[in-house]
Amino acid sequence: MTRARSGRLRRAARSGRLRRTAVLALPSVIVLAATGVTTGVAAVVQERSIRTSVVEQVSGVASSLADLPEVRDAVASVVDQGAPGALADAEDLAPATAALQPIATLVEGASGVSYVVVTDDEGVRITHPDPAERGQPVETTIAPVLRGAEFVGTETGPSGETLRAKVPVVAADGEVVGAVAVGVLESTIAADRERALGTLLPWSTGALVAATLASVLLSLVIARRLRRADAVDAESRQVRWTTEALREQAHEFGTRLHVVRGLVEQGDDEDAMAYIDAVAPGLTSGGGAGSPRRGAVATASVAAVRSELAVAGATLDLRVAEDVVLDDAVLLVLTNLCRNAAEAGAGTVVATVGARDGRVTVTVEDDGPGIDPADAHRVLSRGWSSKSDETGLGRGIGLAVVRRTATDRDGSVVVGRSAALGGARLDVEMAAGS
Repeated sequence: MTRARSGRLRRAARSGRLRRTAVLALPSVIVLAATGVTTGVAAVVQERSIRTSVVEQVSGVASSLADLPEVRDAVASVVDQGAPGALADAEDLAPATAALQPIATLVEGASGVSYVVVTDDEGVRITHPDPAERGQPVETTIAPVLRGAEFVGTETGPSGETLRAKVPVVAADGEVVGAVAVGVLESTIAADRERALGTLLPWSTGALVAATLASVLLSLVIARRLRRADAVDAESRQVRWTTEALREQAHEFGTRLHVVRGLVEQGDDEDAMAYIDAVAPGLTSGGGAGSPRRGAVATASVAAVRSELAVAGATLDLRVAEDVVLDDAVLLVLTNLCRNAAEAGAGTVVATVGARDGRVTVTVEDDGPGIDPADAHRVLSRGWSSKSDETGLGRGIGLAVVRRTATDRDGSVVVGRSAALGGARLDVEMAAGS
C-alpha cells in the first residue's frame, strides 16, 4: 500500500469517526436545544401572562374605586380647596383623607396591590400608604388623566418602580374632580415571576432528564447499528480487495502459463520444469531442477505473446537492446502491454526494450484507436477498461499489473499517443533487475 493511499485511508477513517460522533451526538443536541427553547418560551409566556394579569388587576381596581359614590363625593368636596397657583395641602384635604384612606387601605389589603392613591383635581394626593406623602403633588404622569384619559404603564414614584393604572374621577355633572392611581411594585411582579419559574423548572428538568435518557438510548441503538454497518463495510472491502488480488494473480498466472506453453512447444522440457519450480516451489515432484535459463524463458514468453497477438489479428515488432536482461518483471510488463494493445483493437504493435544508467525502458506503441485524453488518468487503475466485461471475471487487470510491477522496481508509467502509428503509447521506466 502506497503512502498516499494509506494517508487517504487514514483521512477517510478519521472523517468517518467524526461523522459517526456527530450522528451520535445529534439526538442529545436536539433534545437540549428543544428543551432549552421550550423552557425559554414558557418563561416568556409566563412573564407576559403575569404582567397581563397585573395590568387587568390594577386597571380593574382603579376603575372600581373611581366609580364609587363615596370616592366621587369625597373628592368633589375638596375641589375648591386648591388652585393651580395655590395647591391644597394635607390640612385642606384632611376631611377627604379621613373618608377615603380607610377605603384605600382596605382595598390594598383585599386586592393585593401595593398602593392606592386618590388625588384632587390638581394632582395633590388625598390618600397614600405613607402619611408623609399625603398633601403632596404627584411626581408622575397626571395631567392627561385629569383631562379625562386613562393611563397604564410603569413609572417610578415614592414607593419605587411600579406598574400602575390611573383613572379619572368624574363627578355627577361630568367634570373631572380628581384621579385614582393603583400600582403593583415591579419587585412584586419579579417575585411572582420567580415563583412561577420555580414551579416550571422541575417540570422542565424532568422533561430534560426523560428526553436525555431517550436520546441516549437512541444513540446506543444508532451506535450499535453503525458498528454493525462498519463491520459489514470492512468485510465488504476485504472481500473486494481479496477478489481484486485473486483476479490479478489469475492474470499473472495466465501469463506464466503462456510461458510454460512456449517452453514446451520449443521442446525445452527441462527449462519448463525449472520455470514451474521457480514460480511455484514444491509443485513438481522432481525438486532440485535448478533455475530456468533466462534466454529460454524470454524466448518462450515472446513466442507466447506473438501467438496471442496473431490469434487477435495483430503482429508484433519487438526490438530489444543487446544489453537488456529480460527478467521476469520486464517480461511481465512487456507481455501485458502488448496483449493490452491487441485487445484494444491494434493491428500492429511495436515494442522497444532498452537500458540506460542502470534502468530498463519499455515502450509499446500501436495503430489502434488510442486512449481518450479524458481517460488517460484512469487507464492504469485496477478494474478500468474501455471494453465491457462479458466474462464476469473482471477486466482492466493488465495495465494495473504493469503499474504495480513498475512501482515495485522504483519506476513509473506514462500514458500518451503514438506519433508514428497514431494509436496508444505507453512508456515504462524502472530499475534493472539483479
